[in-house]
Amino acid sequence: MPTVKDIPGPYRLFFYSFDCNELMHVHVQRERMNCKFWLEPVELAKNTGFMPHELNRVRELIESNLRRIREAWHEHCD
Repeated sequence: MPTVKDIPGPYRLFFYSFDCNELMHVHVQRERMNCKFWLEPVELAKNTGFMPHELNRVRELIESNLRRIREAWHEHCD
């Protein structure tokens, strides 16, 4: 599971190799909580355990690092 490097905070942003055939997205994990966000546009696809206020923080983190996340997706999936 490739991890997006140099994203500060308590979250791990990553991709699954078998997901490269899907639309561009990123998985986010903290402790036992997981979610998945589509990247074009940035939109919640799936959530397991994150409270709404924390999902807003995760969305902001993704939006502020969108270029880096997209580059990591292309490095891994293309």
